[in-house]
Amino acid sequence: MLELEDVSVRFGERAVVDSVHLDVAEHEIVCVLGPSGSGKSTLLRVIAGLQEVCAGRVRLGGADQAGVPVHRRGVGLMFQDHQLFPHRDVGGNVAFGLRMQGSRRGSLDARVAELLQLVGLPGAERRAVASLSGGEQQRVALARALAPSPRLLMLDEPLGQLDRGLRERLVVELRALFSRLGTTVLAVTHDQGEAFALADRVVVMRDGRVAQAGSPLEVWQRPASEFVARFLGFENVVPATVSAGAADTPWGRIPVPAGTPDGKGRLLVRPAGVRLGGEGLPCTVEARTFRGTHVAVTLRPESGPPLEAECELAEAPEVGAAVSVTFTAADVVLLPAE
Repeated sequence: MLELEDVSVRFGERAVVDSVHLDVAEHEIVCVLGPSGSGKSTLLRVIAGLQEVCAGRVRLGGADQAGVPVHRRGVGLMFQDHQLFPHRDVGGNVAFGLRMQGSRRGSLDARVAELLQLVGLPGAERRAVASLSGGEQQRVALARALAPSPRLLMLDEPLGQLDRGLRERLVVELRALFSRLGTTVLAVTHDQGEAFALADRVVVMRDGRVAQAGSPLEVWQRPASEFVARFLGFENVVPATVSAGAADTPWGRIPVPAGTPDGKGRLLVRPAGVRLGGEGLPCTVEARTFRGTHVAVTLRPESGPPLEAECELAEAPEVGAAVSVTFTAADVVLLPAE
């Protein structure tokens, strides 16, 4: 459905998008993750035809999009600044694309009602845009983008202004809706939880380039670099030298998964792989953070940088407690040296 071939965008001397290759298959849901300034929103603007490229090609359905205007590309757009029509009510905003397609009034009204129900604004057709909160405006923008059933739907931080409960519900409903309609989706977000719940494939960007692409499980289990690991929230990363099935690290010798190659690199230990108890590395508990399903425990070891561990709610030690930790090989990943 979508092919980006060596696409680059420069603002002056700065490469905002730098030689990006990306394919999105028909009916696939792809989420582009990255920090602010990584180029992910510019990538959407290039595909939509709102930003010219300095190099490379964009193809939709095999057709080169050079010179094709926005309204002829058959894509749906929803950017984080909403871009609603202030002179139209909610129903008029959602129905705009349907009217452009020539939908009849009866089917149009039913479709608008269905979409407003989906995004959590049932019966809001006659409300003025100015009376909506920021989160409500974002929901209307999402409904408007979905309305014409575009061949490619592009979303920029689609749920960023919604409260957590609604965001989690909408992610599940949106994935089900996209699957039912067969919609091809390219979304950008900085929220990995949102991306991992929505996407078939995740693309992590850094400084205008693709740092890693793969299924959510692949990216989570095997980060391709220290940058990706830290972006996903993993902080237990140290230099290491692997030999004979274990790694020498500032935290001592840590077991590694079978097949890990010998040599130097950076070692990631997921918090789930830091086990409290047994004969191991002596630590002091510095902090505890409640995370809903578990407690994140910050540990100060006798040697090496701080460690983060995960504990069951009933088993989390108190701040100041002396503990010892061991490591499980299944939650250890050798990252390439950067």
